Amino acid sequence: MGGESSKQWILLAAGSKGWDNYRHQADVCHAYQMARSNGIPDEQIIVMMYDDIAYNKENPFKGNIINEPNGSNVYEGVLKDYTGNDVSAENFLAVLEGDESSVTKRGPKKVIKSGSNDTIFVYLSDHGSNGIFAFPKSTLYATDLIDTVKRMNSNQQFSQMVMYVESCHSGSMLSQLPRNINVYGVSASKPDENSYACCYDQRRNAYLADVFTAHWLHHNKMVDLEETTFQDQFAYLRRNVGSSTPCQYGNQEMRRGKIRPAALTGMKNSLSMLFHKHMCLLTFVNLEWTLQGFNEL
Repeated sequence: MGGESSKQWILLAAGSKGWDNYRHQADVCHAYQMARSNGIPDEQIIVMMYDDIAYNKENPFKGNIINEPNGSNVYEGVLKDYTGNDVSAENFLAVLEGDESSVTKRGPKKVIKSGSNDTIFVYLSDHGSNGIFAFPKSTLYATDLIDTVKRMNSNQQFSQMVMYVESCHSGSMLSQLPRNINVYGVSASKPDENSYACCYDQRRNAYLADVFTAHWLHHNKMVDLEETTFQDQFAYLRRNVGSSTPCQYGNQEMRRGKIRPAALTGMKNSLSMLFHKHMCLLTFVNLEWTLQGFNEL
C-alpha cells in the first residue's frame, strides 16, 4: 500500500480521560512508539490524548505509562499534538480531513495534509455504544465519520485508508464504510457487542491495555510486515481475540494488500524487527495470563 512518492499519515486518538481509563492512552502511546520505530516521521503522525495519566496523582510511577505487563515506558517522547479539551470529536474530524480552519485550539493546528498518492492509518481507542465513539466532552458519530471519509475520497485526499477502532460496539462505527472506495476498517467487536480490557496491574490499580489492541500490536511485532496481508492479521485477530469478535468492513479487496507501509510502518529495519520478535516472545507469555476480560462500556 502506497508508492515511492507517497507519504504515510498516522492519526491516533484516545477518547477518554481519567485514571480508570488508563488503557486507552496507553494503547495510543504504544501505537505511536510502533509507528516511530518503523520509520514514520513525527511530521506525519498526529496524536490526540487527554494526557492526564503519566503524572496523575494515582500513578505510582510518575512519567511512566506501560501497555503490557513489565513493559517499557511508552509515554517517553510521545507527541502531544492535541491534549486536554482539545481532544474532541470536532477536532478529530477536522484533523482527519486536513481542515485547519475548523480546528478549535490555541497554538499549532496540526492536521493531515495528504494527497491523492498518500495512505492514511487511523486508530481510535475508548468507550463506545451503537453508532457512537466517546471523546472527553463530545461524541463522534458514525454518520459524521463516514461522511468525512466519503468527502475525502471525493476530494482525492488519499490513495488508501485503513481504520482500526477499539471500543464497545465498534463495528457500528465502521459498518457503513463504502465497499467501492479504497477504505478498509477493522473493529474490535461486532456492532452489538462489547470489547474488553486486559492486563490488570495491581501496583497501578488499572488495566494496562485492551484485548483487541494488545493482539494487534503483538501481531505487528511478530510478523514480517512486508509479507503479511491485512487478511492474515485479521485471521490472527479472529483466532486470538476470544472476548469479542473482530470484524472487517469497507473495501474487501484491500485486505489482500500487505500491511507495510499502510499501518504504522515506514522503512523497516530488519535487525530492529528481529529484536522485537525476541522481546515479544518474552512479554506475550505474561500477557496471555492477563487477557481475562473487563468490558469497555
